[in-house]
Amino acid sequence: MFIVNGMVYGGEPQTPVRIQSVRVLDNRILILTFTTGEQRLFDAEVLRGPVYQPLSDLNVFNNVTVDYGVVTWMDGDIDCSPEYMYTHSYEYSQLP
Repeated sequence: MFIVNGMVYGGEPQTPVRIQSVRVLDNRILILTFTTGEQRLFDAEVLRGPVYQPLSDLNVFNNVTVDYGVVTWMDGDIDCSPEYMYTHSYEYSQLP
């Protein structure tokens, strides 16, 4: 248990996850580098719903950026939380 700003939380405090860089691969796969130095593969097919519809256009999808540790598209109109991307991604280690 821990307290932040007068609020009591269960569990242990965790360091926020942030994304340092992103690289686009084929088939809407992203290689994400987190601020921990860890690299993970993220399949963007899990991004569904009306807000993510513009990402079906590969020109939009490929124009991905990282703003303040968050992956964004369309000048920040579309984003995805780093925590979600971490949880829904897979370990990745580059070959030497």
